[in-house]
Amino acid sequence: MSAPVRTAPRPVLALPLIGWRRRPWRLVERNVLAYRRIWYIFLSGFLEPLLFLLSIGIGVGKLVGDLNVGGHLVPYRSFVAPGLLAIAAMTGSLLDTTFNFFVKMKYSHTYDAVLASPLSPRDVAVGEITWALIRGATYSGAFLLTMLAFGDLRSAWSIVALPGAVLIGFGFAGVGLAATTYMRSFVDFDYVNMAMIPLFLFSATFFPLSRYPAGLQAVIRFTPLYQGVVLERSLVLGDLHWTLLIHAAYLLAMGLLGLRVASKRIGLLLQP
Repeated sequence: MSAPVRTAPRPVLALPLIGWRRRPWRLVERNVLAYRRIWYIFLSGFLEPLLFLLSIGIGVGKLVGDLNVGGHLVPYRSFVAPGLLAIAAMTGSLLDTTFNFFVKMKYSHTYDAVLASPLSPRDVAVGEITWALIRGATYSGAFLLTMLAFGDLRSAWSIVALPGAVLIGFGFAGVGLAATTYMRSFVDFDYVNMAMIPLFLFSATFFPLSRYPAGLQAVIRFTPLYQGVVLERSLVLGDLHWTLLIHAAYLLAMGLLGLRVASKRIGLLLQP
């Protein structure tokens, strides 16, 4: 009588693990299919920073002249462009994780159907943030090509500016998604605009930080967009220093915290 043949145990966790990694991408796929016939709405994301660069960077730049950055004089356009790149990453990510997410959650009830599938609230949060990052990275990449055409990429480190823009987008996408889960109506989006406009104007985007009053400087140093502006400007202009790691860690922590809060809130709101 022959001995029974022993077979190796089946990797029962392999398929669930692969499925867990792929599930958020199903939501990304859904967004791609939903936007495929209205792709032209993305054009505003490409044109807005370009128009700002032409009007402020070139027009105002003739009045301002050169600025000192890291001991080097650079044209005003080269100073402003990295800040506009950070803004493009911020706005591109916030659009999908605030207004668009709110409509799908409150009015279209998209996620009621999504959560009836194997996808979890965390999958929804990861999927929407991933889609927002893809959109923000597309805008940022196009803007980087514009900067290259204008000769505003002054360092080999500029190639890292695109991952830097993705990091900025991650930070704002996470916080935007988490904040939107607390909104009750479109009236609450006034708070989003109330936060974005000061960030747009007072994050050392258009003027060096030293131009602001001392008290305002201390406040600006702790604002989220300022972290991204400093990161992008340093990479594009080659003004590298170890404190860039602090700015990157700030944005990463922002995104992770927002993702955690959004995942829990989506579960509470849609899976009572």
